[in-house]
Amino acid sequence: MSEFKLYSNFKPQGDQPQAIDGLVQGLKNGDKHQVLLGITGSGKTFTMANVIEKVQRPTLIISHNKTLAAQLYGEFKQLFPDNAVEYFISYYDYYQPEAYLPVSDTFIEKDMSVNEEIDILRLKATSSLLERKDVIVVSSVSCIYGIGSPDEYRDKVIHLKRGIQINRKELLKNLINIHYLRNDTVFERSTFRVRGDVIEVYLAYEDVGIRIELFGNQVDQITRFHPLTGEVIKEMDAEFIYPGKHFVTDQATINRITGDIRLEMIHRLEELRSYDKLLEAQRLEQRTNFDLEMMMEVGYCSGIENYSRYFSGRKPGERPYTLIDFFPDDFMTIIDESHVSLPQIQAMYNGDRSRKEVLVEHGFRLPSALDNRPMKIEEFHAKQNQVIYVSATPADRELDMANGVVVEQVIRPTGLLDPLVEVRESHGQIDNLIGEIRERVERNERTL
Repeated sequence: MSEFKLYSNFKPQGDQPQAIDGLVQGLKNGDKHQVLLGITGSGKTFTMANVIEKVQRPTLIISHNKTLAAQLYGEFKQLFPDNAVEYFISYYDYYQPEAYLPVSDTFIEKDMSVNEEIDILRLKATSSLLERKDVIVVSSVSCIYGIGSPDEYRDKVIHLKRGIQINRKELLKNLINIHYLRNDTVFERSTFRVRGDVIEVYLAYEDVGIRIELFGNQVDQITRFHPLTGEVIKEMDAEFIYPGKHFVTDQATINRITGDIRLEMIHRLEELRSYDKLLEAQRLEQRTNFDLEMMMEVGYCSGIENYSRYFSGRKPGERPYTLIDFFPDDFMTIIDESHVSLPQIQAMYNGDRSRKEVLVEHGFRLPSALDNRPMKIEEFHAKQNQVIYVSATPADRELDMANGVVVEQVIRPTGLLDPLVEVRESHGQIDNLIGEIRERVERNERTL
């Protein structure tokens, strides 16, 4: 197993050494919640990296926006070049969820634009978590949204090994089941092509092609190659092909669940008609039947995620499977800027619920659509193993959960102090301001 190895020209300075030791000791003592109270510029990211190296555990780092997550991802990639540092954020460049405004009787269709590059990074994050232990995933609040069952995802992974017996037709069928399309003319991401006994697969989560050469029903050779130039990268003894999407299903599952969905629809129609909501009942019946027909014919429909409870075999009200479920039990979570991130995690469920309740009430969706949701804050905390809350201004929530286990980092590695704050009276403030600006001009400095 690869170990976390930190590469840096710098050694911990200032308050960093005692902060690292304090956090590591807390993790070893089994403290579930700890707070790292570090002032701006004290090197909290470097402290976090040192803690990861010392405890050697898979780590989820949560940031409250994509920009900060990208910054952290870049920093950790530099600090841990030999380990799997992954990036998991929402893959939408633009997203308008479906909604209904009863006041103006306006239904807003779902509209979105998916960023392919981010989709690749998301798939790479989950595949890394299944194949190795030395993984750091930097994520936004996207990690609390449903992405399908890790067990189903794991079961659908295709394991190839040189010399094993494999049925060619069965292999092609399995590739289609995990969302790879056959395309013998255009070789692009999530496709495969077949030339006699040679099958070439363009991976969904890496810019790499896999060439599988068969001799009869035996795997003769497995090669990694560059999809554009065809240049051989490496000959492999074994290879895993992970699904091209997080929601993995097949026709057998669709056949099984359509009956359950239809049954829910019948119960809901009876309920709506008993309240004399005939328009809502007609709308629900029409929309659900159309979705079911689409699923039976082509294997998916628009808004298929609203039936995710059935696909993942969950009970009503049960929490969704998320990125967190892909982590092993001994993982560690670091929540950056926790005073902002935790309220954001809490707000996600409430906002989603209020929008969906309106859709269900007016016959646009079945009640099971309410279970296509982010995790509640209580579910999020229950799923955590050990957490470090990182903030310059931790809120009461984190401090209460940590029960006073607060590690302070207030002396910067550079030794720089915060500038002195001078409060002046408001009388004559413009004259004072002009005087200060003139002083700067004389020094050939600028004023904003």
